[in-house]
Amino acid sequence: VQLQASGGGLVQAGGSLRLSCAASGRTFSNRGMGWFRQAPGKEREFVAAITASAVSTYYADYVKGRFTISRDNAKNTVYLQMNNLKPEDTAVYYCASRDYGSATSFASTYAYWGQGTQVTVSS
Repeated sequence: VQLQASGGGLVQAGGSLRLSCAASGRTFSNRGMGWFRQAPGKEREFVAAITASAVSTYYADYVKGRFTISRDNAKNTVYLQMNNLKPEDTAVYYCASRDYGSATSFASTYAYWGQGTQVTVSS
């Protein structure tokens, strides 16, 4: 499985961005997907996750109500819509894929990772 994240950029506080993560392979619809982020000098942290069927989604408290994760299994793509961005959201954002249909907030449970896309929010 190869993952390609895109959609990052520079945005002012209060603005919006939509990240995309395109996956290769024919098993995307069977995989739970997640987004994580890592700011300079900090550990990678969980942002959001979605089950293979998209029935369930999970969010970190610090993005709940502002970010929305979704997926299009026909396009092998998972999205992260980010609204009302704050300077503290500045980080490299990574998408990740599990070998199972469920989703978790633990990075160690994800088998495949994309290369990351930079999001910078100016104040």
